[in-house]
Amino acid sequence: MPRPIQALIHPEALRHNLAVLRASAPDARLWAVVKANAYGHGIEHVFSALAGADGFALLDIEEARQVRALGWRGPILLLEGAFELRDLEACSRLDLWHTVHCEAQIDMLAAHKTHVPQRVFLKINSGMNRLGFAPHQARAAWTRLNALPQVDEISLMTHFSDADGPIGIAAQAQAFEAATADLPGERCLSNSAAVLRHGLHAQQTAQSMPASDWVRTGIALYGGAPDFGQSDAVHAGLQAAMSLRSQVIATQQLETGSTVGYGSTFVAQQPMRIGIVACGYADGYPRSCGTGTPVLVDGQPSRTIGRVSMDMLAVDLSDLPASGQGAEVTLWGYASGGALLPIDAVAQAGGTIAYELMCALAGRVPVVADAALPQAR
Repeated sequence: MPRPIQALIHPEALRHNLAVLRASAPDARLWAVVKANAYGHGIEHVFSALAGADGFALLDIEEARQVRALGWRGPILLLEGAFELRDLEACSRLDLWHTVHCEAQIDMLAAHKTHVPQRVFLKINSGMNRLGFAPHQARAAWTRLNALPQVDEISLMTHFSDADGPIGIAAQAQAFEAATADLPGERCLSNSAAVLRHGLHAQQTAQSMPASDWVRTGIALYGGAPDFGQSDAVHAGLQAAMSLRSQVIATQQLETGSTVGYGSTFVAQQPMRIGIVACGYADGYPRSCGTGTPVLVDGQPSRTIGRVSMDMLAVDLSDLPASGQGAEVTLWGYASGGALLPIDAVAQAGGTIAYELMCALAGRVPVVADAALPQAR
């Protein structure tokens, strides 16, 4: 039989999360961000569930080709724009919109031979300090783009660095507004955190979401909380779009003083029973999730024991006498009985974030692409 680990993708959850985000930004069009192979879920697995979005945003040409091949005829945005001149040729063939964040990209557009002008998104660096023109450069960049026959409509965008925390979005929103005052074009500002924390239904604060023609939603579509620690996915009304499950493939009885795994980092303080699970860091479950990371065994709370190895990890069965070899182990997401283990809680225990866990899912893990959401029993 095949190794018992599998990732289950829940289209119902994706559709639900899309509706939640729309309700929080009802006056904006919504990009479904499917970069990094849809945050590890698989573009082909999420496409139909997210086809109610107004557009798809991603990073590279191959992802854009895939979305077009799946039948999408609406807008597709390259979030980092073109990397070389021939990328603009692909933009023409595939009818892609693309970000312009530096002078080199404007130079490429000026050299691009096309009969059909392209839609571009001029990125302003309002404080994130990754990509984009400094506010004092924005108007000159817009003027250059506007003079090019290769350019059709120019939209304006920025990215918030602190929408998920106490600093908030006000300062960056003001910097963006000052830099783009009186410039025509649609605005594209808010990410998942800004939509959920500062949107229409946010139970918050003095900072409201700035007017935006487009919002870019990524992690929240997949059921991760963009501000975990401040809030969580359940509080935001989101559902997990991926469940990672495996099984106990062996059990061990430990005596006091027995150790578990490489480095003997766990030492039993009393007799206990553990289960060995078919999941390890080669499956995408991080090695940093050592002793104490939450898991569900047969839908009941438990914890990992010792170090995660390449293909296996250990879980505590001491309080689960009915669970043994063959028991279902939920690493994150929903157990088959409906109990939920939030991916954010697993990530926190491993010193990382849900984004990384989703994106790290290994290719060797079988995927069930159309799994129903289990009903709690």
